[in-house]
Amino acid sequence: MRRRQAAVLTLGEIMEKGQGKSQISCLCLLALLSSFIWICLLYFHFMVLGGTSVTDTSPELDFVPIEPTSMKSLPLDSNPSPITHSVTVHLPEDDLGLQRDRVVDNASKDEITNQVKQRERVITYASIDKIPNRVKPRGVAGYASKDKIPDQVKPISNVAEPRPLGKKKEDKQNYPFMRALRTVDNKSDPCGGRYIYVHKLPPRFNEDMLKECKSLSMWTNMCKFTTNAGLGPPLENVEGVFSDTGWYATNQFAVDVIFGNRMKQYECLTNDSSLAAAVFVPFYAGFDIARYLWGYNVSTRDAASLALVDWLMKRPEWRIMGGKDHFLVGGRITWDFRRLTDQESDWGNKLLFLPAARNMSMLVVESSPWHGNDFGIPYPTYFHPAKDADVFAWQNRMRKLERKYLFCFAGAPRPGNRKSIRGQIIDQCKNSNVCKLLECDFGESKCHSPSSIMQMFQSSLFCLQPQGDSFTRRSAFDSMLAGCIPVFFHPGSAYTQYTWHLPKNYSEYSVLIAEDDIRRNVSIEQLLKSIPAKKVNEMREVVINLIPRVIYADPRSKLETLKDAFDIAVQAVINKVTKLRKDIVEGRKDDFIEELSWKYALLEEGQYIGPHEWDPFFAKKKKDGESDTDSSSAEAAKNSWKNERRQHS
Repeated sequence: MRRRQAAVLTLGEIMEKGQGKSQISCLCLLALLSSFIWICLLYFHFMVLGGTSVTDTSPELDFVPIEPTSMKSLPLDSNPSPITHSVTVHLPEDDLGLQRDRVVDNASKDEITNQVKQRERVITYASIDKIPNRVKPRGVAGYASKDKIPDQVKPISNVAEPRPLGKKKEDKQNYPFMRALRTVDNKSDPCGGRYIYVHKLPPRFNEDMLKECKSLSMWTNMCKFTTNAGLGPPLENVEGVFSDTGWYATNQFAVDVIFGNRMKQYECLTNDSSLAAAVFVPFYAGFDIARYLWGYNVSTRDAASLALVDWLMKRPEWRIMGGKDHFLVGGRITWDFRRLTDQESDWGNKLLFLPAARNMSMLVVESSPWHGNDFGIPYPTYFHPAKDADVFAWQNRMRKLERKYLFCFAGAPRPGNRKSIRGQIIDQCKNSNVCKLLECDFGESKCHSPSSIMQMFQSSLFCLQPQGDSFTRRSAFDSMLAGCIPVFFHPGSAYTQYTWHLPKNYSEYSVLIAEDDIRRNVSIEQLLKSIPAKKVNEMREVVINLIPRVIYADPRSKLETLKDAFDIAVQAVINKVTKLRKDIVEGRKDDFIEELSWKYALLEEGQYIGPHEWDPFFAKKKKDGESDTDSSSAEAAKNSWKNERRQHS
């Protein structure tokens, strides 16, 4: 039988048959690969990213900053967990305030050691969950969760936020006053750190008062005293006591206007408040309260003050520092602005007790020893020079004068004030052959004559300056203008008042005799005679050199090189605000004790508040829950008004 012939396949059939088997194999391989990938993804998701199925057996560690000077402060686990996390932490650089990205591995001792050698700070964490979202230099950290805050670390504000990669660094502290603060270091700008921004107040707070000048005082027509930019009418030099120019019959309470007009001539005014070292508020606070002191209720007395702070607090300039960079002038004693209660019988208004005003600095002719928001500036004198040459000529004239009296006194007794020593002073002067006396009582016009007063001061070596109705009196500055050495009987009459304008070492330019010594009948004449002549000459020279600092130059001109009372006060305010801003930036806090405020300006560098020899002068006695000193000061302010009435009666 014939065998069947084998089938012969063509090349195309063979390829078609083999292709079917290859397709089945590829599908199987793809399925296996897909399954493997899914298994890997699930494993990575649950086991690595989730972290919930892995237990970290390492001990929990608080973060510890490593100071460059010591490696001993870093606790390292001798048996570290095999699970570690590398985290990126952004730390501000100590010296430049710059932030850097750093990688910290809590299992790598070598890396930590290397970073310490490079004077870097390293923070170690045992768990990524405990990495703080904010880190502050000097080892203080802010935490996202308060329950994780160690006992020794408290949450703080204004800490540096971590900076993402590629983002430009911003200022370490982005305070709104930083632009102004940076101008201090701009040596190419003559006004750097000295710019003043002046608020444009509604006219009811200043100019409108001058238009109604007859109402500024109950018994004085203030209109003539507001002329010549607040200097008053010119004084005639009939007796040759004054110089030919620059002398005016200036009212002792006219500083509001004089200071405001001097500010208009200030060389570093700016319309850009972001550059301002301080902000001036041209409110005529003294004129405002003067018109309402007698016969008006407390609502009327407080109305302008309340309206002013309401206006200021709505301004963007106020929000920069909450008013702590603002200052204003009240040309009266501080007690006129410190009414203790809202009883109608209480004196003055409550401007300086308003919360907003507590942040501002108020310049007054007499400040409180027990409060921190007012500062003493000199009373205005009769001399307002227009140029330096006028001052130099006057100083030379005072040096050459022959002074025939050892001491003098101009004033009236205070029979109603049992604490006053004026009666004893007047008696001693009357009984001395070397004392000149001008009694200022009813009908004694010479005592209120600028010419008579200045002539007496110019002819005396020492001028007695006891307390008036309050701590201070204008006469102290008139006497210094005449080159007469002032004799004080209470440190609150000058030494704790005018610390911006007068030397801290009071013995350089004055004499202090305790009031109790006068009550014990200590001889003023003998005490002053005991001072060596050389010392007297030295003291008088210091007084004469102080003249520019205690006078207000003519607001319509400007002194060339000399600094007057206005210049000294403005610079002191700028220094105060600048220091405050720097303290804020550096995080420094001042534990200021307001009732001891009189002590701070007396401190030398490195000294601290403590017992002082003048403590008995300023001890505040409490009476029925109220400060006896505050109430007596308010009564003194009221008496001051009564005596002003007597002067013009």
